[in-house]
Amino acid sequence: MNRTLMLGGGAILAAIAVALLLVLDTAAPPATDDDLVHVSFATDWKAEAEHGGFYQALAKGYYREAGLDVSIKQGGPAVNVPQLLATGSVDFGIGSNAFIPLNMAVVNAGAKAVMATFQKDPQVLITHPRDDVKSIADMKGKPIMVSDATVSAFWQWLKAKYDFTDDQIRKYTFNTAPFIADEKAIQQGYLSSEPYTIEKRSGMTPQVFLLADAGYPGYASFIMAPNELIAERPEVVRAFVEASIRGWVDYLYGDPAPGNALIKRDNPDATDDLLAHSISVLKENGIVDSGETETLGIGAMTDARWRDFYTAMRDAGVYPADLDLDKAYTLAFVNKGVGLELEKKFKGE
Repeated sequence: MNRTLMLGGGAILAAIAVALLLVLDTAAPPATDDDLVHVSFATDWKAEAEHGGFYQALAKGYYREAGLDVSIKQGGPAVNVPQLLATGSVDFGIGSNAFIPLNMAVVNAGAKAVMATFQKDPQVLITHPRDDVKSIADMKGKPIMVSDATVSAFWQWLKAKYDFTDDQIRKYTFNTAPFIADEKAIQQGYLSSEPYTIEKRSGMTPQVFLLADAGYPGYASFIMAPNELIAERPEVVRAFVEASIRGWVDYLYGDPAPGNALIKRDNPDATDDLLAHSISVLKENGIVDSGETETLGIGAMTDARWRDFYTAMRDAGVYPADLDLDKAYTLAFVNKGVGLELEKKFKGE
């Protein structure tokens, strides 16, 4: 599933820089006839449960209640969300991982993160069942299949934390067949995707190591918004963020069927079994709702977490020492407890 990292790392910097030359007006479109403000939102991959809260907010009318007419534009292998944001082609977009806002800040791309949907980045390393690998540390010195984009993204963290070296790298082409055929193979993956696919295709239950559980500090699946929209129409940004939070609460703790119906409409490959599996994985591993979200609400971000991630990547040589983090994110629209009462209602508390 290459949407998880296709936008990460240094490769995107040149594309964004070129896109900036074509920048368009990012002001929100005029209100529709029924006085709703139309906004467009680009996801980072084809419709799936990892976008479920946004589709649920659309299906259940949370966006409409907030005064918004939202169109969701699903992503895919040819969709470059940072470039869409930089050129004003969409009003909001998903930044897949913490490298996206920082990369955009480096080149002054004019957009920043306004919400972190995932408190834990779902990136994993996967092995066959084997006695010689029981932790990520045990993978030191062993060949690992990773994508080109990964090399300039979380691979740098693995090198810093576990002394991995570049000579371990083998190319990952988002095809699980080589992994299934080789009992000694190790590959990257996405918690709710490759492990499920591998087990379905081979009948083998792989070992799965979630980087976040090993201390990887990055948030993921950000809502990104253009700086101009944030400055000139903060009420639109706030409305979108808060309605999205309510959508995620509803999707995780209510009946996800309305959101799933829209997901399947956009992406027929999103089967009921896969959607149910993905929702279960998101909940069981606290990907969306864990830690600081328990008091701050879904979407939470903190300066401390951002500094931890930036410092680790700066020390690894990925980012300059003088990068202004204010260009990468803002806390103005999160950490206000939105959705906590709705969550209690769904849980019967």
